[in-house]
Amino acid sequence: MNVKKIKLLILLLPVFFTGCEAVVNHYGFAPAATDPAVRENLPASVQELYLTTDDQEKLQCFFVASKASGKVVVYFHGNAGNLYQRLPELASLAQAGVSVLGVGYRGYGKSTGKPSEKGIIRDGAAALRHVTEKMGYRPEQVFLYGRSIGTVVAISIAGEKKLAGLILITPLTSGRDMMKAHGLGLFAFIAGDSLNNLARCGEISSPVLIIHGTEDEVTPLRMGEQIFAALSSPKEMVTIKGGNHNELEWQDPSLYWNSIAKFINSRGNAR
Repeated sequence: MNVKKIKLLILLLPVFFTGCEAVVNHYGFAPAATDPAVRENLPASVQELYLTTDDQEKLQCFFVASKASGKVVVYFHGNAGNLYQRLPELASLAQAGVSVLGVGYRGYGKSTGKPSEKGIIRDGAAALRHVTEKMGYRPEQVFLYGRSIGTVVAISIAGEKKLAGLILITPLTSGRDMMKAHGLGLFAFIAGDSLNNLARCGEISSPVLIIHGTEDEVTPLRMGEQIFAALSSPKEMVTIKGGNHNELEWQDPSLYWNSIAKFINSRGNAR
């Protein structure tokens, strides 16, 4: 066991007896604020808006409108940083001819509250309500895009809803599997049933696109393959050779973005 893993175990010891939920919430999220000067200089195409969750948290979101399509992508980011760092990705998604709503989880950027697994799922549910109830999109016009831990949000809120589709980038299978993948299998029990995408796959009825890299050092390729195998809805999987966890779109940009655009353009009903 290397020094990094030993230090992690030492850090985990004080929370062993507070429950697996506390462990996941403490170590699973790395929110960041952004310098105020950056906040004031959003691209002209980006609208900042705020949503209110059912437990009264205020979520900072970015909306990129497209007049070319009646479809919308609701975007759920990974566990670190904030939504500002995802602006290039939101813009690239919009180039597929869809509107895009990027959701800043509680505790990230200018959103209120503190992140937790249950909390970010509530955030996702609030975003889905917003695009269907406030913006007027029908479920069959809505795509959910989740990246890394954002796949937990997308899968959790999709359930048996008949959405246009789910786009899952580098999905994880479960918290237990994540600990095992990083050499902490002996202590995997503390993850409990957290982040359990695999258990929820049977509930999904919408079409799914999975994109994963062969060299993913965070959520190994086998996790994406297990999610794919567990799905019974229409599904596609794109594997990017040499792709790691955070740079898939740079490793093979043509395959990455063309796969997403094709998936979006072949599904969903326009207004």
